[in-house]
Amino acid sequence: MKHDVIIIGGSYSGMAAALQLLRARRSVLIIDGGKRRNRSASHSHGFLGHDGVDPAVLTGVAREQLHAYPTLTWLDGEAEQATGTRDDFQVVCGGTTYSARRLLLAIGVSDRLPGIPGVAERWGKSIFHCPYCHGYELDRGCIGVVATGPMSIHQAQLLSEWGSTTFFPNGTFELDEAAAEELSRRGVTVETTRIERIDGDADAVLTDGRRMSFAGLFTAPRNEPSTPIAAQVGCELVETPMGLQISTGETKETTVPGVFACGDAARIPHSVSLAVGDGAWAGAQIHRSLVWPGS
Repeated sequence: MKHDVIIIGGSYSGMAAALQLLRARRSVLIIDGGKRRNRSASHSHGFLGHDGVDPAVLTGVAREQLHAYPTLTWLDGEAEQATGTRDDFQVVCGGTTYSARRLLLAIGVSDRLPGIPGVAERWGKSIFHCPYCHGYELDRGCIGVVATGPMSIHQAQLLSEWGSTTFFPNGTFELDEAAAEELSRRGVTVETTRIERIDGDADAVLTDGRRMSFAGLFTAPRNEPSTPIAAQVGCELVETPMGLQISTGETKETTVPGVFACGDAARIPHSVSLAVGDGAWAGAQIHRSLVWPGS
């Protein structure tokens, strides 16, 4: 059986795209590895109508709603390979090959976290990247920002809206006088001593032995698509301030005709709300490409 669309990735953007296509009575196969980027978070914030809801509940309800449409096939597994051209794509999963006219990459991203002991275990729990998603719950407590590069200066400046902020360059770059003045104008304190490890909930233990306690820590990890599928099928990847991203046009089609991409792997900035909107748009545009193949 050849599906109209194979969607690789069944999280927020992938399911939002699928909903548009299913409501157009198109045959959709979703292949999902079950590794939501926010799987460590206990609550999702900033998504209108669902503020504070457990992400597992959000995705569980969405998946249940999609299964009400008879043209959906859901496959739990990792897509191993993708090949083909417009109207004739093949995706291998679990040793079986599936075919479709269009391919949508909703594969999400992987985060390259700072190599500080204790960061990975607290990612999504007390160490975050998005102030709009997690800043309010810190209740104007002290906030620490762990730099990953010069762009982290802007993250620290913004986070001063949510609480007293301390910025740790942490040896990633030399803070020049102009940048230091910008941080000072926003009331941000600069701590030049490096962090040795993260303890407790969000305590930064410095190399000189001092311990600084925070309501929460933020960092801006470098991102890249979570699987090599995009490069494998020939999609162009572009460098952004946040890392590598799949290049798409206004319709969310990539540089490979018939291959579309949406969500965190294909746009910045990242949030649940933006991923859902991006996916809904991608789904509608894929449907249009099936209705008017020459457009």
